[in-house]
Amino acid sequence: MSNNKFFLLYLLLLIGFSMSMNAQDLLDKLEKEYPNTPQYEIATFKGTRISLGHSIENRRKGVLEVKAMNLFWNIPNRPSQSFVADKWTARIALEYGISDRLTFGAGGSTLDGIFDGFLKYNLIRQRKDAKGAPLSITLFQNGSYRSMTSGFHSNINLSDDFMDRTAFTSQILIARKFTPQFSLQVSPTFIHRSSSAFDEDPNNHFALGIGARYKVGGHISIVSEYYYQANPLKSIDTYDAFVLGVNWEMSDLMLQFQMTNARGMVEDTFITQTPNNFNLSDGNFVFGFNATFVLHFNQKQP
Repeated sequence: MSNNKFFLLYLLLLIGFSMSMNAQDLLDKLEKEYPNTPQYEIATFKGTRISLGHSIENRRKGVLEVKAMNLFWNIPNRPSQSFVADKWTARIALEYGISDRLTFGAGGSTLDGIFDGFLKYNLIRQRKDAKGAPLSITLFQNGSYRSMTSGFHSNINLSDDFMDRTAFTSQILIARKFTPQFSLQVSPTFIHRSSSAFDEDPNNHFALGIGARYKVGGHISIVSEYYYQANPLKSIDTYDAFVLGVNWEMSDLMLQFQMTNARGMVEDTFITQTPNNFNLSDGNFVFGFNATFVLHFNQKQP
């Protein structure tokens, strides 16, 4: 009887050892086939914009984003006050994922009749493990044209020539997702305006943007942005743009609500031409509302 028990135990050990060896062989084959499969962080920011400014995020290949942006504010001491707001400006834009890393976008704004287009390229992606990059870097290049000759800040350009009314913004967007709830981005910025109506105004501007997102639960996040100007305009009073908002993420739809002192929605305008400080005084408070809808033309899963 004891011999039978010993034989049974020996048989079980032999089968277990064989299964263990087979499993190890399978793992070795998988490691050889996929030796360094990277695990990237996703959803550092849920949208392509933190609030007003761009985030490091791009849309995937074949994805079209339709964005409607709105800003509302009052004018101090206006004889007849409007029911909701004295002034309103809007921007309608389309953004398309050429590849998983490259996005093209274009839009038009009612403020000063500004038309703009941009390219975004995700250069480096943050890795979850310790082997790769600890942060993400995206390159952003924008060009804008101010079509109105008698708009909000149209008098800062030298003439009505096409090139004199253009501006170009270059940014390096650097972000890290520290926890599933918290992400931070810094955005060194260079803005070139093709002309200046006043000699004291610089054509080249340097700025630094700081943006953050904190997920408070469910699909709700608190976001904020601040843009410091190193060399602002001299001919008009301007202030650093500040945004505090809430993002509500709903699958292919995102709603963004924001409080800000900015009135423009294109980089060269809200970074260098914000006319009021951020406070709740009459005329300084601007309320913003953005709606973003996503259409999937490429149904292939990544």
